[in-house]
Amino acid sequence: MPKPKTKGPTLPRRPAARRRSLAVGGLGLAAAAYVGVDYLRHLRPSWHGRLQPALWAALALATAARAPFYRRWDAELRAAPRFLAAMAFMLSAFLCEAISVRFVSTVLGLQWHRSTAPLPDTGQWVLLALNEKFPQIVVDLLRAHIITLHHYLMLFIMLGFSALFDCIKGPGLGIAARYMFTMAVGRLLRTITFLATILPSARPWCAEARYQMPDYPHSWAQKYYAPYASDPDAIRRVIQEDIPYAFVEEYPAEYRPNWGHMSFLVDILRPTAGEESSWYHFLKKASGGCSDLMYSGHMLVAVLTAMAWTEAYGGWISVVIWFLVLHSAQREIRERHHYSVDCIVAIYVGILLWRMTGFIWSATDTIRARRLAKLDKVQDRLFRAAKDSDIDEIRVLLNEVELASQEKKGFSQRVILSFSSAMIVFTLLCVLLAFTLTSDG
Repeated sequence: MPKPKTKGPTLPRRPAARRRSLAVGGLGLAAAAYVGVDYLRHLRPSWHGRLQPALWAALALATAARAPFYRRWDAELRAAPRFLAAMAFMLSAFLCEAISVRFVSTVLGLQWHRSTAPLPDTGQWVLLALNEKFPQIVVDLLRAHIITLHHYLMLFIMLGFSALFDCIKGPGLGIAARYMFTMAVGRLLRTITFLATILPSARPWCAEARYQMPDYPHSWAQKYYAPYASDPDAIRRVIQEDIPYAFVEEYPAEYRPNWGHMSFLVDILRPTAGEESSWYHFLKKASGGCSDLMYSGHMLVAVLTAMAWTEAYGGWISVVIWFLVLHSAQREIRERHHYSVDCIVAIYVGILLWRMTGFIWSATDTIRARRLAKLDKVQDRLFRAAKDSDIDEIRVLLNEVELASQEKKGFSQRVILSFSSAMIVFTLLCVLLAFTLTSDG
């Protein structure tokens, strides 16, 4: 009697892994194409004018075509509250930073900016020495504006949208929430740092070119700083007495516009009569400030973008982005936007902050972790059921483990469709706003 044919073991299908394998390299090529095409504005402006709109159109069409087939819109919807809360936190941090930047740039007066020399920076010395040693082509490459602030922002936005194509672990709003929350914490720490000690700018002409401010210091600096700024005997005495004892010179009265409920900002922003009267105008003009801001905000953005790419995607493009981060750091020092210490501190602060915020989003497999946690809880019951040959109990326990790994569902198709459309439009508006606000670097 012939033996029945037995079927060989069926290998499980892994559609997600297959899509991931198809996506590997594609996102990296898109990111490299974006940076490369945008750099053509310096090399071949005519090519840039043709290729950049074509690249944007291709990316937009690919996103729109993929969005209806994305299977994790329910997870995106659950991540939306965290995303919006992180955005509100980040905007609040930016507001505090803008107020503080204006304060440290104007509190000591224009004469202080004119007369105070930049700090000695050994990083600048090293770069100048290397310019004498390296071939000219290498020096030109180091000087090139290959990547700037808005490029890093756009690279992260591309990374977030790549969740639509299963290039990274979704939800995309989850990693965006982590990015903005980490950015907000970094900005607040930066604000506290540069408020603590005011350092002279590496560009002494900055304040006169950017701001309208009185020559003399603010009343706070008149009493607590100016009398003890340079006289060794005065400094020794104020240390011994530990109170402000010196006579305060007479200075002109400060200009005080009527800002209504925002009048408390007059002493902080220090407006002048020759400028517009709106308090918002002064915050908008704060820009990068004209005192050295420890640590570099540009480098913080660059490092967080590189950390996000490294954890979520990896691959050769992450290595390239880290090289671009180092290129940006040396250019910040070379062009004297920051001292070397500002860039060094921004790099390790950005790395540490990103490592500390994994509770918001992580590239690790949370579904497997939930399944293992549930299995650990029912382990004793499962062994007991197996010992008693209780098949029904084993089936119930394994079903509990499987249910623990499943994501909750509870949104109708109409809600998910409305949310997905709104988020795509909202994100595109954020992209345009980011480009507008960072157009000056």
